[in-house]
Amino acid sequence: MATISLKNVRKDYGRNPVIHGISLDVANREFIVIVGPSGCGKSTLLRMVAGLEEVTAGTIEIGDRVVNTLEPRERDIAMVFQNYALYPHMTVFENMAYGLKIAGMNKTEIAERVGRAANMLELGPFLARKPRALSGGQRQRVAMGRALVRDPAAFLFDEPLSNLDAKLRVQMRLEIKALQRAVGTTSLYVTHDQVEAMTLADRLVVMNGGRAEQIDTPMNVYLKPASVFVAGFIGSPAMNIIETRVGADGRSVLVPGGSIDLEQLRLHLPAVGAPVLFGIRPEHMAVSVEKVDMMLTVAAVETLGADALAHCSVEGGRKIGDLIVRLPGVTSVKVGQQLPVVIDRNAIHLFDPESKRRLN
Repeated sequence: MATISLKNVRKDYGRNPVIHGISLDVANREFIVIVGPSGCGKSTLLRMVAGLEEVTAGTIEIGDRVVNTLEPRERDIAMVFQNYALYPHMTVFENMAYGLKIAGMNKTEIAERVGRAANMLELGPFLARKPRALSGGQRQRVAMGRALVRDPAAFLFDEPLSNLDAKLRVQMRLEIKALQRAVGTTSLYVTHDQVEAMTLADRLVVMNGGRAEQIDTPMNVYLKPASVFVAGFIGSPAMNIIETRVGADGRSVLVPGGSIDLEQLRLHLPAVGAPVLFGIRPEHMAVSVEKVDMMLTVAAVETLGADALAHCSVEGGRKIGDLIVRLPGVTSVKVGQQLPVVIDRNAIHLFDPESKRRLN
């Protein structure tokens, strides 16, 4: 097992910088998920750790070694790819054993390691099959087994579940987490799926445009997003963001149809009249007839079963569906209906309109 340390790591393609200096310390046995939209640089960062991409600047350490100039095979890592990368002409056993065979390990130890990994991944009955005779989930297990038998210092996962259907992704998420806990191997996992990120990670690295917007635990990222980007990317549906200003009393912010007093939260608000971005998640808005913060007009309703999403417009809003309210259970709310809502004061987020960084 090993720690992984990235110190101001940068990557340029010619004159085009794609990774703008990322620092990260991964503890021994920790499961880190790197999450972000397509093109944010998350796979490039993982490939630099793996040795598949050169580092332009900064250092990468695995254990107590700087590995910048080491070949992938010298880094004591194992990588699981999106497309499984199995040899079609080999059996499951041969696929899992191939790396050990190339390394010169004796047949007895190879058989022991493959058998142990196959039992852990419930692949025992399929060791004589070839990949074409396996389901997608079974192929992914073989790819993980091939990494597991090597007993590496670190696992690297590059969107391993993106080719699976929704139900199988849930099952495989649970299996990957259970496997990592059982073997205790330090892991870096790349995904664009925020559900995978939230459920798997000990800590998240939320990336945007080649930068780490926030590095924190999943719940801290959800409860206290460091920027407007993180607030919009983590959480489904995304956080509602309202462009507003500080009220004349200096302790409130203006919202469509009124204002919200924030004095009880003891926030350091900008000057009176200063612009501010007000954020609230759909699940932290509730229908209320006693105390109303905003009156919204329902533009569309998405029924999801356990709950529903009311897409609402506000007076003077930019477009239909400015705000989303999550309604619990089966709802009778209809399109065109006026919806009085109250906002959970303890779930309010404030952001600077220029830097887009968190204020509270």
